[in-house]
Amino acid sequence: MKCREIIGIIEETYPKTAALSFDNVGLQAGRSEKEVERIYLALDATEAVIRGAIAFHADMLITHHPLIFSPLKAVTDEDFVSRRILELIQNDISYYAMHTNYDVLGMADLAGRILGLRDARVLDVTAEIDGREEGIGRVGGLEKSMPLRECCSYIKDRLSLEHVKVFGDPDREVRRLAVSPGSGKSAVAPAIAKEADVLVTGDIGHHDGLDAWEQGLAVIDAGHYGTEYIFMEDMKHFLENRIAGVEIMTAPVVHPFSVV
Repeated sequence: MKCREIIGIIEETYPKTAALSFDNVGLQAGRSEKEVERIYLALDATEAVIRGAIAFHADMLITHHPLIFSPLKAVTDEDFVSRRILELIQNDISYYAMHTNYDVLGMADLAGRILGLRDARVLDVTAEIDGREEGIGRVGGLEKSMPLRECCSYIKDRLSLEHVKVFGDPDREVRRLAVSPGSGKSAVAPAIAKEADVLVTGDIGHHDGLDAWEQGLAVIDAGHYGTEYIFMEDMKHFLENRIAGVEIMTAPVVHPFSVV
């Protein structure tokens, strides 16, 4: 199957028009006419991921985060971003990124299901598609009320994490939970507006966490990677159910930092 045909299948469900205005999604390097027999899936197009794609003899690499986000003035081996683009092209690997279009139409609902949210609603509406509100994150009820410290253990279990960072009183009871996978500073205000007790997200800084808690919202920072690596298996199942004769592999789950 040609790369452009696979892109067509992806964009039937995750159209680029659903992406936020600042984003850069779609085919970023390589040939749209490339015949694809093997696809490698990852969260980021790091050097290790590209080496893994090459070792797998991949014809196509699909990631969540775009490698090319800001404009490039040159593509040479002297820049760490463009060096990866060169490596992809030299190995004839077509590279496709699906970021906020997947966040809006896939990641948000997936995260809500994984965390067991009941009566889940869109947290931050960004579009109306086919008469439905769509957007970033979900907010809904947990099965039962629990102390914040227990909620931390619940999140670690559901997302298979070793640790999380928390802002708030560990003894406070929480029941209504908002989740915004990835970088969630902008999700604080919508979570407060939707009367969430706790927000699960990533990349929360010192002042962001303190300010949220001052407004009555506890925050569990489960990490940018920790809340988004679920993309890989989800897209693997999506493609396997729609594409025949193509072998698909996900990059290993490797958290980008450790707490020591």
